[in-house]
Amino acid sequence: MQFTAQQIALLLNGTVEGDPLVAVNQLAKIEEAGEGTLSFLANPKYEQYLYTTNASIVIVNNDLVLSETVKATLIRVENAYSAFSVLLEAYNTIKLDKSGIEQPCFIHPSAKIGDNVYIGAFAYIGPDVKLGDNSKVYPNTYIGDNVTIGQNTTLFAGVKVYFDCVLGDNVIVHSGAIIGSDGFGFAPTDDGTYKKIAQIGNVILEDNVEVGSNTTIDRATMGSTTIRKGAKLDNLLQIAHNVEIGSNTVIAAQTGISGSTKVGDNCVIGGQVGMVGHISIANGSQIMAKSGINKNIVEEGKKWGGIPFFAPYMENLRIESAASRLPALEKRLIELEKIITEMQKNVH
Repeated sequence: MQFTAQQIALLLNGTVEGDPLVAVNQLAKIEEAGEGTLSFLANPKYEQYLYTTNASIVIVNNDLVLSETVKATLIRVENAYSAFSVLLEAYNTIKLDKSGIEQPCFIHPSAKIGDNVYIGAFAYIGPDVKLGDNSKVYPNTYIGDNVTIGQNTTLFAGVKVYFDCVLGDNVIVHSGAIIGSDGFGFAPTDDGTYKKIAQIGNVILEDNVEVGSNTTIDRATMGSTTIRKGAKLDNLLQIAHNVEIGSNTVIAAQTGISGSTKVGDNCVIGGQVGMVGHISIANGSQIMAKSGINKNIVEEGKKWGGIPFFAPYMENLRIESAASRLPALEKRLIELEKIITEMQKNVH
């Protein structure tokens, strides 16, 4: 689809400088943009590109003073970054605007399918599934028996949702994610083997949760593994059985959270963090990447780090900095010991 500068300016409540009828059909970075593309300038460090860009339209701040001639049509707005984010969202909405049921796919007769849904080819929707209005199920997605999915929820290609799981409204699950696989429950036996413990619970993703690609969220042994409203999970996470992730908590890639651990609201968890099971993380906690959390965090709103964690974030950084100086300190210590030894010999 093509949009003119005039149409875009109306959407953004901006002012056109240049040709109001010039049209664009793509978005691009200002330093990489070509003819027919729309870009923006918000960071003054990139202003040099404004005078060389091949973009047809560039969104700029109202207070930008030009130092050279610009060949692109400009749209002046109050905040170029915010305005461009509005366009990105609109562009993405258009790109993902799918509806209808593609064939071949399987929808069990007992499944209840809402209005204006999209179901892609080769999707499987099992018995007693409830799929809400305006939701999208992309190709090769599996939705098991008795799963409930709310409105405006999107499951991208290859997502697997096991039986009895519940997904709320406005949930996004990216390709390859698995919701509701068995928790890691095995009981040792007398002969040294392990007996599998049936995992009969489920997973609940509340409203506005986003789950990244290839993340796995295990079903509870009993009860529910729960991801609260607004939580955002990155790619390649392992969320074990009976874990609870609080509202608006964000977790970066490759983090693993062991069974029955409870992470509070509004936490920020860095990449490759490991957490043992059966602990609690206080609301507002911030945990630096690669930390190992082996006990409860009870103070709210604090930053932590270390392997295993044992110090507030800034103190841990000082410890790491000091560790890099240990070889030199050891050398000095050895030299001081030699001096003291010689001094003691002279005294005697």
